[in-house]
Amino acid sequence: MSVVAPGTHGSRGRTLFAACLIGLVVLAVLFTHWPALSARTICFDDHEYLLENRLVRNPSWDGAWRFLREIFEPSTVRGYYQPLTMISLMLDHALGGRADDLRIFHRTNLLLHAANTALIIALVYLLFDRLAAALAAGLLFGVHPLSVEPIVWIAERKTVLAGFFGLICMVSYAWHTRRGGRKAYWLSLLAFVAALMSKPTTTLIPVALLLLDYWPLRRLSRQSVVEKAPFFAVAFASAVITVVSQGRTAGVDVASGRSMIDMALILCHNIVFYLGKIFWPTNLSSHYPFPEPLSAASGMMLAAVVGTVLLIGILLVSLRRTRAAATGWLIFFLLISPTMGVIGFTRVIAADKFAYFPAVGLLLVFAALFSWAWDRAPPGRSRNLLRIGLVGLVLSATVSEAELSRNQLSRWQDSVRYYRYMLALAPETPTLQSGLANVLVTAGQVDEGIEHYREALRLDPDFHHAHANLADVLLERKQLAQAVSHYYAAMKSGPADHLVQLNIGYALAGLGRYEEAFAHFTESLKTHPEPAAVLTNIGNVKYQLGDLEAAIGFYEKALRADPNHQNAIGNLAKAYVRRAKAIQQDTDSPNP
Repeated sequence: MSVVAPGTHGSRGRTLFAACLIGLVVLAVLFTHWPALSARTICFDDHEYLLENRLVRNPSWDGAWRFLREIFEPSTVRGYYQPLTMISLMLDHALGGRADDLRIFHRTNLLLHAANTALIIALVYLLFDRLAAALAAGLLFGVHPLSVEPIVWIAERKTVLAGFFGLICMVSYAWHTRRGGRKAYWLSLLAFVAALMSKPTTTLIPVALLLLDYWPLRRLSRQSVVEKAPFFAVAFASAVITVVSQGRTAGVDVASGRSMIDMALILCHNIVFYLGKIFWPTNLSSHYPFPEPLSAASGMMLAAVVGTVLLIGILLVSLRRTRAAATGWLIFFLLISPTMGVIGFTRVIAADKFAYFPAVGLLLVFAALFSWAWDRAPPGRSRNLLRIGLVGLVLSATVSEAELSRNQLSRWQDSVRYYRYMLALAPETPTLQSGLANVLVTAGQVDEGIEHYREALRLDPDFHHAHANLADVLLERKQLAQAVSHYYAAMKSGPADHLVQLNIGYALAGLGRYEEAFAHFTESLKTHPEPAAVLTNIGNVKYQLGDLEAAIGFYEKALRADPNHQNAIGNLAKAYVRRAKAIQQDTDSPNP
């Protein structure tokens, strides 16, 4: 299959026409995803990225610098180093984005997705010099239902932002190879660094660039490998940072503790799963649990193994005629491989968001096939009919994709609705049971929320978050003994953060178990971001134990941390009054 290099000049009229067509594609993408702006769903780790992230909610230069400098141990979001993502969310908050009005966050995600669509068009055009193929690839990417999740899920800012920089990296590299010039090369490297600082799953971009050298650029050589040295050096450094930061803050489990056979089955499952969701995007969810049993004896897993073997066979055979299919699929596989389960960092076997940027590999295969079909017929009526047919097929697929995307977006309009939808697809999933409970409690449906927490714990008795969240609800309801029981269960099954330590201190103090409460408050103080609140509670415990001097000392420390802390001010005044009365009583007592 021949690939024609792009010309260096074109008429102004053709350029304007191409710009108008690209604009129409971008408008179609914006129109399809417009309902995302009104979505109100808070999903999974949105709390950590936005609702409870004190740096995002209090934008400042110091906060931005802190995101940048906390390389090996991020303090506000568990997991890997992603400072550009966090800074972008901070900027949206500064522009007026709030937990009860997510429009600004969704707007930024949608604009990034629209920009990514334009970059896909630019990349395909640079590689194939076929405007029709570039427009078709961009349109199918832009309106595809798999792009809904990264747009409407706040925490997935990292996916569209990393995709943006990753595509700039690839477009700049293609420009460098087609048009020459070192500026494009260094822009490509800089964009790669930015992609890694947004989401480090883009680590294998340098390998993808080498595959582009093999096809369609056809320039793979020792020199092309050597010129990637800076890219590989950056990728290696990022990989080290990612493993260390993920391990220190959220845990990392290489191979997820599974056997080699299990890992092979997971890879087979995901290869078939992603291709299936790309070509038949129905029953999409933000949580795909691991299939049970994870065994070749399962019909689904057996089909995945057979499907993978057939796919590999077809790709190998295709190499006799073209490099396109095998190379494009390999680009997709390499870019998605960091999320394929070799390194365990999630409870899901797959996710729509994981396919967002890697889809570029399959889009290149589509563009090559489209270009071949576009030029196949000889000039004349038959060529025109063939091209009209190709355009008709693409437009038909676009309309179908857009309708499915709109349907998926409608489910994201409300948190309770979306969690009920996900749970209907996977009812035996403790994470979804607990997630639905969270949003029900937030919506004021506490009794039903408690039922789903208990169902989550029935499915997984050691589910840390379900224990902790249920304990919070019970504490709010003054069911202190039950709350303490679940807090201790949470501490046994997972890390006890400052909030768990603080809340179990509240519950124990309410039960009159002041010494135990003091121990947990003290532990909470070590990592709590608002020490004044914790110091005030420690003072309260000392006050109840009758140690007024110690209580006064802790209240004063609280006020040094926050001079306007009202509880500390009021309680300090009470402690002073009680101490004065005690001194007066001692003074009035007769001498023995």
